Amino acid sequence: MVLTPKPRRKPIASLSLDLDNQWSYMKIHGDPGWEALPSYLDAVVPRALALLADFGLTITFFIVGQDAAQPKNHRAIRAIAAAGHEIGNHSFHHESWLHLYSEAEIEQELASAERAIEPLTGKKLRGFRGPGYSFSPAVLNVLARRGYRYDASTFPSILGPLARAYYFMTAKLSKAEREKRKALFGKVSDGFQPLNPYWWQMADTTLLEMPVTTMPIFKVPIHFSYILYISVFSRPLALLYFRTALLLCRLTRTQPSLLLHPLDFLGAEDVPELAFFPAMNLPSDHKLETLRGAIALLNRQFSVVPVGQHAELVAETRRLPHRPLAPTLAKAL
Repeated sequence: MVLTPKPRRKPIASLSLDLDNQWSYMKIHGDPGWEALPSYLDAVVPRALALLADFGLTITFFIVGQDAAQPKNHRAIRAIAAAGHEIGNHSFHHESWLHLYSEAEIEQELASAERAIEPLTGKKLRGFRGPGYSFSPAVLNVLARRGYRYDASTFPSILGPLARAYYFMTAKLSKAEREKRKALFGKVSDGFQPLNPYWWQMADTTLLEMPVTTMPIFKVPIHFSYILYISVFSRPLALLYFRTALLLCRLTRTQPSLLLHPLDFLGAEDVPELAFFPAMNLPSDHKLETLRGAIALLNRQFSVVPVGQHAELVAETRRLPHRPLAPTLAKAL
């Protein structure tokens, strides 16, 4: 009798898209005109949904409440929910200094986003990512109190100060605005944060943290905006970088949780107002072809699921460490 070996199960990975809109980039950058809430969702969402459908993937879309409150965005946001994707909370006003908010202000911020997003999508919000990876104990306390299952705001990278320096170099900000953003993207020491999921231990409850994965050992970013930036110089080099990151994830038994941004689907021809953003000199066709190659690599090596499903699986099947929530811990990672 010939025994047929069972196919090996692929490790789990999760994928999400932070649906930051045009106005939110302009607002953070200090550009005039953001108050009119210009939107590119009608361009981004169909491209993203088509690409994901080609791979048969459902992922998590972290949506900003202010966008869900605008009727002009309803068709695009409803299409995301109709395609079966998980919907997460990305705050209402998308301010990267959320870690400076009081607990009462955070409560209002999350509640406002829920009121705008949940009736529109028909989905209960159970996951959160802070804008600009903004993070504080107060945020976690409010999330736990409101029944959220996980937070996905930590970003264990050593390159935060470099990203912030580039951002300040290109932004048009007053001294007060720079002060608000001084912790944006975090510190070098954030590279020592864990890559794998863990429980935040609070006074009387816990909350699961799903970190955004950076390259194991080296703690440099590997999400798709960085892959696209490298592709400005060489697409083969960009895909080699990503392939190396995935190999290190497998060797270190890291189940990656990676993310997309709307500008990954847009070129300079789509939104010239955002030409300051890295890789926005690339046409959208180049970006989509590079994204397709990178997602194919991820999908070939891992079983790709939404962040919420990933969170449920690791909570059930892995013994996760607990980290105490220090009252002094407040920063944007």
